[in-house]
Parts: sequence; structure tokens; C-alpha cells
Amino acid sequence: MKALAFLVAMAGCVGQTQGVVLRTEAAEFRVLPSGYVSGALVANGQKESLDEPGDGPTERIRVDGTLLPEVPYDVRTAQIRKGRIEVHSRGNGALQKMLAVEARADVPGLAVITVTLRNTGHRELRIDRVEYNRHRFNTGPDVWTFQGASDKWGQVEIAPVTAGFTHANEMGVPSPTGEGGGLPVVALWNRQMGVAVGHIEPRAQVLSFPVRASSDNVIATSTVVEPDVTLKPGETWTTPRAFLAVYRGDYYEALRAYAKAVPIPPMNPGPEAYKIAWCGWGFSFGVTPDQMLGAIPKLKELHLDWATLDDGWFQTYGDWNPRPATFPGHSVEDLVAAYHRQGIRVQLWWYPLAVEDGVGKYISHKYRPSDVVREHPDWLILDKNGKHARFARDLAVLCPALPEVREYHKQLTERFLRDWGFDGSKLDVVYSVPPCYNPKHHHKRPEESIEAIGDVYRTIYETSLALKPDSVTQICPCGTTPNIGWLPFENQAVAADPHGSLQIRERIKMYKALFGPRAAVTGDHVEYTGEDFGGTDFASTVALGGVPSSRFTWPGYGPDKTLFLDDAKSDLYRKWIELYQSRMLSTGEFRNLYIHGFDTPEGYAISAKGRIYYAFFAPGADHWQTTGRWRGEIELRGLAPGQYQVVDYEHGVEMGTIDARSPKMQVDFDKHLLLEVSATATETSLVR
Repeated sequence: MKALAFLVAMAGCVGQTQGVVLRTEAAEFRVLPSGYVSGALVANGQKESLDEPGDGPTERIRVDGTLLPEVPYDVRTAQIRKGRIEVHSRGNGALQKMLAVEARADVPGLAVITVTLRNTGHRELRIDRVEYNRHRFNTGPDVWTFQGASDKWGQVEIAPVTAGFTHANEMGVPSPTGEGGGLPVVALWNRQMGVAVGHIEPRAQVLSFPVRASSDNVIATSTVVEPDVTLKPGETWTTPRAFLAVYRGDYYEALRAYAKAVPIPPMNPGPEAYKIAWCGWGFSFGVTPDQMLGAIPKLKELHLDWATLDDGWFQTYGDWNPRPATFPGHSVEDLVAAYHRQGIRVQLWWYPLAVEDGVGKYISHKYRPSDVVREHPDWLILDKNGKHARFARDLAVLCPALPEVREYHKQLTERFLRDWGFDGSKLDVVYSVPPCYNPKHHHKRPEESIEAIGDVYRTIYETSLALKPDSVTQICPCGTTPNIGWLPFENQAVAADPHGSLQIRERIKMYKALFGPRAAVTGDHVEYTGEDFGGTDFASTVALGGVPSSRFTWPGYGPDKTLFLDDAKSDLYRKWIELYQSRMLSTGEFRNLYIHGFDTPEGYAISAKGRIYYAFFAPGADHWQTTGRWRGEIELRGLAPGQYQVVDYEHGVEMGTIDARSPKMQVDFDKHLLLEVSATATETSLVR
């Protein structure tokens, strides 16, 4: 671990109201007697902070249905260790508090914050609700935000903040429409600096990060948890590990700090995860072997190496046996073998934990009792009323906390990859699971099902790699942000049914921050870049280091005729596939040199093969396919001193030579501009 010097002292040693300060090489965190923890960036002897503590209480604790009065902390008796401060509440009440603030040596701009409650009385106390890590940020009028909750399909998680903005940011539990889980991070940034709050627990937690913006440029945030835990005399309970981070830049920097603090292991994708995939979803639920096999000549022509048998191939959720009407006998195994003979690998679409119990339907698919439910009814999650709990697609759900359920998913993975021959999984409609009240599971808390969701995905992922080390596992939280519980157990992330081009770019950047700058991230089907799902904006994926994919139909039509790959569209696809495969920017290093929301035009940079590749997107476009125009200046950031040649690599046009001392150019472009920058013959260093 990186060595880091810490300094902990009474603030100026001038008294109780100043609090106690924890300093790192990059930041200062101040603990006030109220329990407020403020953060400031420190550079060249100067401090910058967005915190504005105010006079209100920092914590709100409800015990036995009653909101407790505010009790301050005695910072004069703070216990100080290397990189850690512990302060205890004053007085002799029945509930004592201990606030701990700890700096991270590996993330010097981040502090971890917990509150521990101890029952020092003579009777039991029920902890109903704890609100902590509360902040008031004075951001100024121009501020952007990243909100990590998974609320609903098609949500916007990155946007400017306006007066009156509110967001509950509920984490862990499914939303009313079946989404849920979420990434436990809220980030705010202006042009000068940013702040972020959240938690760093590696498993999904049931809590929330409410955000409220007032008309005076103040944004209030907090962490709210409802543990419903009873403390006997002498017992303690500690909150999830919350955090406060300060940084320069945008949400990328906030998410990089968060990922390091959890930590989220850097993605190790392998070469197959960077290859372009075609998906049979264009043929929709009624896909047939003939349609899948008929596409092979076009895939060969376009040099595509992967295909996906998508939704609709199976008879029953949970059993995952082929649908006899469309895939009779050994049709699935024969399909995979036919692709393999042509040198094309195949993923299989499926939906872990989902089972049919004979109740309800999804579109035209009427649910029947699945074999797994008939044989193992005790594996199901039950709601408070003892009924089968429901989640996305109104399906019943197996409890991931049960070892038997994890073993069942191991067996399914073995069937798909070992027995049928598939080369990976596309795990779809993946969010969270409901709390489990099934008495036969003997949970200590209903939330154990939510916290255990990652265990099933770990089983699938590790089993896949054991069977086929070059397998590709993709997890899609359709239309939303991912769930931290299962996030680490994939080697290809996906922009997840994005709401157009802008969201593709935002989510590729999000995943590069979470998994590392060389992560394999597919922009999902290029057709999502058009409002009618007929888009062709490859640039928003290719130029950001994403992996392109498509669900075109060929040689025949699917239900949506706009997906048909006619000759003109085929030529366009061929152009972008060649651009992608000749440069493989997806294997390069994503560099966060431009601040989202503040730098115009919208800019990105990738270092690859001794060059820097820049991408600029015109402002004024909506979420769908970029249509704007830019006439003006761009700045090529991140260059080491020297002279550089600039080429528009999409069109093969020489743009001239620039000097790193003045790396600005006047340009005029529609939609986007993609530049390849390389050192001139006399220069040997490119990247600063």
C-alpha cells in the first residue's frame, strides 16, 4: 500500500468549536462538535471546500419511535491514531455515540465515516432510523451531478442541478417497477472541484442518499439507514461505512476514488471481451435457428467474431430448457456447433434467479409452474405476507442467500457452457432481489437476500472461467446503473439499453472509472442511438474506447423492419468495424482530461499504441444520435512537450501540426470529430 503521511490535530488548537482536523497529502477533513465532517482540497498551501456546515444537527437518530435530542461530540477527548479520529458523544445518556473518521492511504481525497451506537442503559433499545454523514454543499449556481440509484428503465443519472431538485437515491431494494440495487455514490461538481458521498461496503446495502437542492445554491445530502435492530444493554451497532470524497474533475474522478476504496477489482477482460458481437435480439422473442444460422454469412463478411442467442429461446424461466416449438431436440447444441465451425463464438441470454410459479405473464408469455419451483418450493423468496415475492418481469425469485440456489446456478452454467458449448453468458434484466421473509431460510434479517445477490453472480462468473478461461460474462441492468453487489463478477460491462448516444458516452466513462481505464465496455446495440432504434452512431462507442455491437437483422426482416441491414447500412457498418478493429481503442487507456458538463465541445481522450486519440462531440444535441455542429476552438490536453501531427482518422484528413505549448485548434465539424495525434519524427515522448 502506498505510504502516506497523516496529520491529526485540534484545528488551530483554538478551542472546542473549531473541531479536530485530519490532513492528508491531498485533502483536509474537519470533525466539528456537531459531528459534521467537512472536506477540503489542499494544494500549494491553499484550501478549497464546498462544505457549509450551518447550525443544524448533523445526525438524526430515532429510537423506539422517538427522535432523540441532539447530543454533541467532545472533540477535546478525541482518540487519535494514524489516519483515524474517534470522538465520543458528551453526557451520560442511555445511548452513546462514537464517530470515526478514517483517511485512506490509497485514496488521499477520501474519508470513511461511521457512527457506532452503544446501549449503556439498563433496558433494550430499538434503533429505528439513523441519518448520518449529512452535508450542506454550497456549489454555486452551475453544478452537475451523478446520482447512482437504479430507479427506472431510461433514467437520467447525470444532469445539471437546478433549484428544487430532489432525489431519494434508494439503494438495495427493488423499485416499484422492478429495477433497483444501484451504485451507492452521489457526486456533485462545478468547474473548480467536486464532492461525493456514498458507502464503500462491497455488498448491496438497504439505505438511501437523499439529495435536496435549494434556491440559494445549497445542496443537502445525507445517508439514511433503517436497521430495525434491538440493542441489549452493553451491545453496539455500527452504520455501514459511508464516505466523503473531494476531487478535481467530474463524476469519473468520484467513481475512481470510490472504486479504489471499496475496492472493486480492476477488470481483467481477456482479448475475447474486446471483440464485436452481433445479437439475435433483432428477431425478438420468436427467434428461430434458421434466423440465427442465416446471419452467419453476413457476420463472416463483416468480420464479427461473436453472436448472442438472446431472449425467447427457452420454454420456462428458471428451468431454462429450449422452447420445443422453435428449438426442438438438440437444436441449441447444433446451433452452437454450426457457429463454432465458422470460427464464431456464442453467448447465451438468461436471467438468473428468475422463476415462473404459474402466476402472471410477460407480454405474450404466460407463466407456468417451473420444474424448479415444483421440486424446490422452499427456495423461493417470500414477502411479509408469506406470498411469493416478485421482481422484474413480475416473476417469482429464488433466494440467493441459500447455498442450494448457488449450486443450482453452478449447474445451469455448466449445462450452458460445458454441455451445450456456449462461450459465455449475457445475464439480463439484472437489478436486485426483494427482502426475504421465508422462515425456512432462517435469515437473521430479511435484507440478507439483497446482500447475497452477488454470491450467485460470483458463482456463475467463476464457474464460467473455470470451464472456459476465455469466456465472456456480461451483466445488463437494463436502462439503469449497476448494483455494487454483483458488479465485480463480469468481464464485459454494458451501457445497458442506453437512452441514446449521450448516455452511451456517459456510461462508458462510468464503467471505465469503476473497472479501470482499460475495461471492456460495450456501448450496447448501436441501434439504441436512434429514437426509433434505428441509430448508426458508432462514434459514441468506438471513439471512447467502447466495444461496438449490433442487433441488425439479415437476410430477412424481424418484427422491427428498421433493423434490417440493407446494402447502404452494411457499407456504413463495415466502415466502423474496420475503424474499430484497426485501432482497438477499447484496449487503450481512457484518460479523463475533460470535465463533463463544463468543457465544450464534449471531449474524450484515449492513449493507445503510442498515440492519443481524441473525440469531440458537438453541443446542442439531445440524448439521441448527435446532430449538432461546432465551429470554434478545441484543446488537445495531456500532451508532453513537443510537436505533433493531427489526423482526422475517420475521414483520413491531415489536420496539420501543433505544439504542446499551445495545443489548441480552430475546427468546424458536424456531430463529432475524431483525431489521432502522434509525435513528429523528432519527438519520442507523447503523453504527459
